[in-house]
Amino acid sequence: MGFQFGSFDDICATASLVICPLVGAEQGIEPTCYSRNVEINGTLIFQPATCFVHVVALIMTAIMIYHIRSKYTAVGRKEIVHFFYMFMIIELLAFFLDSAIIPTSSTVYPWFAAVYTGLLTATYACLLINGFVGFQFAEDGTPMSLWGLRVACLVFFGLGFFVAVATFKGLAGFSYVKPIGLYIVYLLWPLLCVVVYVVLQLILVVRTLDDRWPIGDIIFGASFFAIAQILLFAFSVTICDAVQHYIDGLFFSTLCMLLAVMMVYKYWDSITKEDLEFSVGSKQSVWEIKDPLLAPDNNDYGVDDTKSAYGPGSMYQGHTASLVGGVSGQAYYGAGAGGHGYPPHQGYGR
Repeated sequence: MGFQFGSFDDICATASLVICPLVGAEQGIEPTCYSRNVEINGTLIFQPATCFVHVVALIMTAIMIYHIRSKYTAVGRKEIVHFFYMFMIIELLAFFLDSAIIPTSSTVYPWFAAVYTGLLTATYACLLINGFVGFQFAEDGTPMSLWGLRVACLVFFGLGFFVAVATFKGLAGFSYVKPIGLYIVYLLWPLLCVVVYVVLQLILVVRTLDDRWPIGDIIFGASFFAIAQILLFAFSVTICDAVQHYIDGLFFSTLCMLLAVMMVYKYWDSITKEDLEFSVGSKQSVWEIKDPLLAPDNNDYGVDDTKSAYGPGSMYQGHTASLVGGVSGQAYYGAGAGGHGYPPHQGYGR
């Protein structure tokens, strides 16, 4: 199979993409081999195995968002959570579009496909911008950082949405026969964002962190992304024929993309630490350890021993407990006259 810049003919003949029914010379390209459909309650469901992965992705993304929001003081928490929210919406849309619950023949399918394309463009832009958060060009969590991210994502969403609608409808000089603009925002832009993000994070880890383990998370994430593209665009037909149409490359591509997103979370979690002093998400005990031999007697400051666990009537009979061995210096030597701690009969100047 050969690839031609600006053309989806060969790509859609191999991979079953959301936009494939809306591009091509006849405005619709059918893949050579695709997964079998199943009938549920009189409704045909396409790509059932891929739809199952979409459901798993929704659940896993919800779990990741919960853990991110629990790290109240982590750097870039508010920025990175935008990426996972957008990924969740993409997976939800993909579930309805891949399964043909929204039929390709429906008049609303092009609009949902355009929204999907716009969200895809904005999500990769969000990932790219998050790659700069660690360099602290703008302090994370501030209105400047958050609104800059939101406005940028909104701009890229509008750009992707407009290019998709104009291509599907043949508006403003765009054409579904030669969808060059859609080719750029749908295929090249995500690749560019991932490459820049990976390079930025490698620089961040090498220059600012002592720990090198996060590099492994970056490599695994980039590898899963690359494998997803290879399985989808190069081996989808081979896989489909080998397993008798039960699954195709889209199933493995969706699964690998989920793993890549999970590695983004794993990487972010590994380079951010929670400040327990300011964390309100969990109850932490604060321990203050003092040298028992140097601790002053409470009575020297007029403290009522009867209100202490170590006062008269307690098991320690007025002596301060030690953290080592359970016996303090006063308990060992005894409290003599004048509070010096030595009995008068031992003859220390008395």
